[in-house]
Amino acid sequence: MLVDISQQQKERLFFVEFRLYFYGELKRSDLIDRFGIKEAAATRDISQYKALRPENIEYNSRNKIYEIGYSFIPVFEHNSLQVLSGLSKGLGDDYPGVGRSLITCETPIQLNQPKVDTIAVISRAIHNNELVEVNYCSHSSGKSRRVIAPFALVDNGFRWHIRAFDRKRGRFTDFVLTRITKPKLVEGVVEEAELKEQDIQWNRIVQLEIVPHPNLKYPDTTTLDFGMENGVLSVNLRAAVAGYALQRWNVDCSEGHILDHRQHHLWLRNRAALYGVESVDLAPGYNS
Repeated sequence: MLVDISQQQKERLFFVEFRLYFYGELKRSDLIDRFGIKEAAATRDISQYKALRPENIEYNSRNKIYEIGYSFIPVFEHNSLQVLSGLSKGLGDDYPGVGRSLITCETPIQLNQPKVDTIAVISRAIHNNELVEVNYCSHSSGKSRRVIAPFALVDNGFRWHIRAFDRKRGRFTDFVLTRITKPKLVEGVVEEAELKEQDIQWNRIVQLEIVPHPNLKYPDTTTLDFGMENGVLSVNLRAAVAGYALQRWNVDCSEGHILDHRQHHLWLRNRAALYGVESVDLAPGYNS
């Protein structure tokens, strides 16, 4: 029972489960490197976890690693937003429980939260470079079953999506996590043309020059807001996420800065940098 286990060992057992659930595998060295413990202690922790839920963990003697069990059921509770934070920032994967703010703090409510089981399958596919079959629902084509090769999680500020190669459309594209249901890992090899190295939009870096909106009465206020140097904020972004970022930051991307400066305190002065960027339709005012 977990109540009979010390807090320190709970953290290590939580780490064991996190690695199995979201990476699909665990090595003794993962525990040793993370917690600075001896090999014997790592072995005891793995044995302890196996005693709690034997079906969750299997030893692969050929590769000498532990793998997620076929009938995996989590021992600990996993909050989807904490999991995504842990996967994207390297935080939150070592604390078994609900995090609490150290001071009074209010943050925006996340209206759409992906299911943890969906995150787990997708993250294992990304970590192990595997294919996933999913049910996906889009505004343009409704519901369909697809096989995808995901390689990155992306937080666009409004929702989480994944960057993946879509075998149905034969191209790299974005999939919103909350629109994915019934994901499952499938047999097969990710082809060379489906690897992230072949995704032009992902590998292309665009340099954006963002300045205070020219119609602002006091532009120095915005300069201070964003720590601009000489009145310019230079930002390097992947082309695949540039449109999302400009939308999130509410940057006026129109040629003649025609959007309302009361809503758009920033203006993109080098809009030519967005030429060929597929996500450009999300950039406020770009097509105006």
